[in-house]
Amino acid sequence: MFFAYRGFTADPDRILADMEYGRAHHRAIHFIHRSPGTTVNNLLSILGVTKQSLNRVLRTLIEDGLVESRVGKEDKRERHLHLTIKGAELERSLSDAQRDRMRAAYRAAGPVAVAGFRQVLEAMMDHDLRRHYDTLKDRGA
Repeated sequence: MFFAYRGFTADPDRILADMEYGRAHHRAIHFIHRSPGTTVNNLLSILGVTKQSLNRVLRTLIEDGLVESRVGKEDKRERHLHLTIKGAELERSLSDAQRDRMRAAYRAAGPVAVAGFRQVLEAMMDHDLRRHYDTLKDRGA
């Protein structure tokens, strides 16, 4: 699992290193893309990081023009997060690199192995993370 994870993150890590970003930036960009308009609190819940840690990452992404923070229409205290065009381009390049790697692995393993792999991954999720996963999956994100 460790070595597969290193392979899975290697391509995005190289892209992010050129920008002086890390995996925390990648995770934030990924979930903002998957759920445009998500709130900071929702992102905190999904990522399981401290508010201070997430704020550091978001501040950088906002200052660099990759993420936009909009005040909530119903609750002015909420901040809704959206990728900018530049942020969407970065997300696409990071995800394309990972999709290419996954496609090659899926092709090599075959459809039965892929179905089993998905079952194993879903079985490994704890209850709260499974709820977030199911919500995103139900949206087709």
